[in-house]
Amino acid sequence: MRRWFKRSALPPPALSRSEPPWLFAVALATTLPHAFTQPFWLTAWAGLCWVWALILWRNDRRLPARWLLLPLALAGALAIRIEFGSFFGREPGVAVLVLFMALKLLEMRQRRDAVVVIMLGYFLLLTHYFEAQDIPTALWMLFALWLVSAALLRLHAGALAVRPVLAQSARLLAQALPLMLIFYLFFPRIPGPLWGLPQDAFSARTGLSESMAPGSIGQLVQNDAIAFRVRFDGPVPPKNRLYWRGPVLTAFDGQRWQSGPVTGGKPVIDAAGEDIAYEMTLEAHGQRWLLALDAPRQLPADARADARLTVLLARPLESRQRFRLSAALDYRFNEEETATSRALNLALPAGFNPRTVALAETWRNTRTPEQIVAAALTHFRTEAFYYTLQPPLLGRDSVDEFLFVSRRGFCEHYAAAFVVLMRAAGIPARVVTGYQGGEINPHDGFLVVRQSDAHAWAEVWLAGRGWVRVDPTAAVAPERIERGLASALPAGEPLPFFMRASNDWLRPLLQRWEALNNAWQQQVLGYDQLRQQALLQRLGLPGGWQTLAWLLAGLSTLGLVLLTTLLLYQKRRTPPEIRLLQHALRRTGVHCAPAESPLALAARLARENPETAQRLAPVIESFVLVRYAPDGREHLATLRAAVAALGRRRTP
Repeated sequence: MRRWFKRSALPPPALSRSEPPWLFAVALATTLPHAFTQPFWLTAWAGLCWVWALILWRNDRRLPARWLLLPLALAGALAIRIEFGSFFGREPGVAVLVLFMALKLLEMRQRRDAVVVIMLGYFLLLTHYFEAQDIPTALWMLFALWLVSAALLRLHAGALAVRPVLAQSARLLAQALPLMLIFYLFFPRIPGPLWGLPQDAFSARTGLSESMAPGSIGQLVQNDAIAFRVRFDGPVPPKNRLYWRGPVLTAFDGQRWQSGPVTGGKPVIDAAGEDIAYEMTLEAHGQRWLLALDAPRQLPADARADARLTVLLARPLESRQRFRLSAALDYRFNEEETATSRALNLALPAGFNPRTVALAETWRNTRTPEQIVAAALTHFRTEAFYYTLQPPLLGRDSVDEFLFVSRRGFCEHYAAAFVVLMRAAGIPARVVTGYQGGEINPHDGFLVVRQSDAHAWAEVWLAGRGWVRVDPTAAVAPERIERGLASALPAGEPLPFFMRASNDWLRPLLQRWEALNNAWQQQVLGYDQLRQQALLQRLGLPGGWQTLAWLLAGLSTLGLVLLTTLLLYQKRRTPPEIRLLQHALRRTGVHCAPAESPLALAARLARENPETAQRLAPVIESFVLVRYAPDGREHLATLRAAVAALGRRRTP
């Protein structure tokens, strides 16, 4: 059979002793950020492979045989499959890249193995933004990109010192900055998550859910991650009026509250006074609800309010987004409610919490709905109830045990017990979850609402008044509503790091950092389609992807032409000492061969034309000093004077 190619007789180029350290640095810089997000066993696996390869290189020992690496790779792949349930998706895909990088370090024998490590490094750089997009991540990516590019240069440039390689890599990145800026400004901004495979593009994140059980919000508030930021157009409302409405829970099975079916049409809001306008920057939470200030009035174009006044987006929120909204703090909501909705919000599971039902029935027979609400709040206020993040576990009749035995709970305990009391007394009621309060960052003026501000309250429907907010927590721990969580909990309770009193000296530093990170998110990461279209309008250009495509192509071409011209000019620019020597040779009529050095020229002229050699001697002597002496540039003036002495014609 005819061979279509001929195998090379030369062996593939092997790695030198000085090249593997660059590859170790590439592997460490590109996989280290994933140590905080990948499973512990994978981080330990990668770390052991890295240390093993480093020890083998340091002791100049032979790398393990390929037959040994194959079962290691198969075992790692099987562990990833067991851990994530699939090889497809964001997290398993990153895990596979980390595994490949770790094992490739034990296979670095030839130049092509080093190229594979560097290419893996570039791919891993792209995955850093899957988990975080803050300033430290961006700085680390730039550092890692600089290091990976330097390793690629070192691999192909020969045995150069470390400093010149790093300097050349920095120059290459600096030359790429204009093109990067052009792509940042004019590449079409596509809405949606950075990663879009169906398996995990819409996975849930930390935050509220569509269900609530005793202790669920208590666990959430121990996380001080930022849920959203708000900038008001006018004065910031008082903290006790900042209720950020989220999922409304109507279905109760005796243990857990669920969202339940939504009945009714568009909500009817009768607002009093002027609306409060604000802009919200909401962190991705993987759900459809938008946490709007109660009661929401003006909504974004792709959002709607359902019959329970929960604002829903058209699709799950998978990336940080800004929204313009307005709210009415004084309002009436659904004064006329359907019979189906009232019945749904009166339902209780049979056979649960008999003591609570009995207490509510004593109120039902002797009091009006308003008096029943007041009686329940008075019960919470006057009895020995405690507000705590560490309540005891509750059994089957959780509301009975809470109201009559433990009397210790967090906001979800009080809201759930209040709603059960109201329903048992014949008043439609439901649980509303969301966030309450927030803290102004004095460095940028944004109201910061954290996961630790998560809250649950109740709503009751009263004839002629509609749905009325009632917060039982305010009856037990009013400090929670007025001043925040830290002031309401007793000493010794577990608090998020940001709320601890011992961090008072650290709080201003953290606030400055959060303000800086917020500016990064608002101005850099927040450059979306709307801002891009606004930029095009300021430039007097029509919107649309066609305009962006032509503009991007034109600016990129112009930038490349300018950069190429600059590089060619620098390459072809003749040094001044060369120009002076060429001018001196033209004056004296001497021809110098292309491969003839100045000293060889002087020796030839001394034999062939001593007079001309004597005239050119000062020029050649000065040229040699300028060209080769350590302080050569200091002799440039002497060279100019020697050339000028050859005649009266002007020197260059």
